[in-house]
Amino acid sequence: MASKSTSQNALKILSFIIRMLLNIIFYIAIIYFIAKISQLTYNFTYQIFGQVTKEEAPGRDVEIQIRKGESTMNVASKLEVNRVIVNKYSFYVKAKLKKYVIMPGVYTVNTSMTYDEIFSIITVPSTDETEEAVE
Repeated sequence: MASKSTSQNALKILSFIIRMLLNIIFYIAIIYFIAKISQLTYNFTYQIFGQVTKEEAPGRDVEIQIRKGESTMNVASKLEVNRVIVNKYSFYVKAKLKKYVIMPGVYTVNTSMTYDEIFSIITVPSTDETEEAVE
């Protein structure tokens, strides 16, 4: 009878320890995922509202052609493919929040430019485009 009671107590203790370990692992996983999501959110928000660049100065010049009627997301994709911007989605969101109108033309941008500096270039009509319109 004593051995039965001892084995039951050992099983209860073992199941309690296993439940506690599983709870600890679960809460650690939750905290880890919350921290990762917070980090991703912070980085994305900083890309929108901060002064983020792809490379340090002096960077490299890249020529981008924007066609008439091209979407903002398509322009952002071109800039990301050419490694001018960090993230096309943050660039797109910033363009929509600030209500920038991207003008068609051929522009030279640098990989060390911030999003605001890039917008200050691509929202002004290109000299190439105005020459074509005059002819």
